[in-house]
Amino acid sequence: MNGRSLKHLDIESLADQIVSTYQNDSGTNFIDVRNLPAREKIIHILELLLEVLFPGFRGLHKVTQENVRSVVHELLVILSRELKEQIELALRHECKLKECPTSDCSLMAGFHANELLKRIPSIRQVLRTDVVAAYDGDPAAKSFEEIVISYPCISAIAIHRLAHEMYRMEIPLIPRIMSEYAHSQTGIDIHPGARIGNYFFIDHGTGVVIGETAVIGSRVKIYQGVTLGALSFPKDERGQIIRDQKRHPTLEDEVTVYAEATILGDITIGKGAIIGGNVWIRESVPPQTAVVISRPDTLYKKKGPGLGDRLEYYI
Repeated sequence: MNGRSLKHLDIESLADQIVSTYQNDSGTNFIDVRNLPAREKIIHILELLLEVLFPGFRGLHKVTQENVRSVVHELLVILSRELKEQIELALRHECKLKECPTSDCSLMAGFHANELLKRIPSIRQVLRTDVVAAYDGDPAAKSFEEIVISYPCISAIAIHRLAHEMYRMEIPLIPRIMSEYAHSQTGIDIHPGARIGNYFFIDHGTGVVIGETAVIGSRVKIYQGVTLGALSFPKDERGQIIRDQKRHPTLEDEVTVYAEATILGDITIGKGAIIGGNVWIRESVPPQTAVVISRPDTLYKKKGPGLGDRLEYYI
């Protein structure tokens, strides 16, 4: 673009046109919106929570046996304040949408913030089992430290376990911000509503999708590209999607799902079942059952001497 075209751009008119698109469109702009949590602040809070879950691994503080208690105490003080602030904003925004007549948002926010912090010890206990599952399930893993500091599945699962607790408390917006941040960082998309048992391992992880109403038992292992999704969504008489219904799969204990498998709908994969790679499943699978694609014919190509680019084929 040259100087002349810049000179002839009618900035005044263009600004008016753009601003006119903002009218009656509160969903895609945040003009005059004060009661809304800030995404960057939620991410900052998430980093502090992860520092409490895995002290020292995030590099935010130098942690020693001598100072670990004071570091955790300092983090909890900050988190108590900042969590309450962001939760209150989320609750007030929800109240505005639903025209809630009460004014208990501040009180509720303080309760929820404290409740989440009180659940950290139990969340850590569950995360320990996830680290063990990763170590037991991956022969390439050399130590627990390697898993915690480098495996994307541990970051995604840790964030999910925090977001899920907030989801259970019916805190709006914030759990989804957390889960989508984990998705952007790891390639693993777990809705905060999904219920996941102990000893959960996602090997490699990229492209995994776990829907809101999915239920996963203990000692389940899934590989990259797996989808636990929904089929078509039922609608009411007005054509609106009916929400809050079970629409994603249940995986019972000790199920293994291999790469790129797609499991859809409110079905059950029974205990100990094995789901092979690339399969497409829409019906329940009995316990201790393996589901695989029929072995395809394999065609090998071999260059022969003096054939140049020509190929000899054999099976």
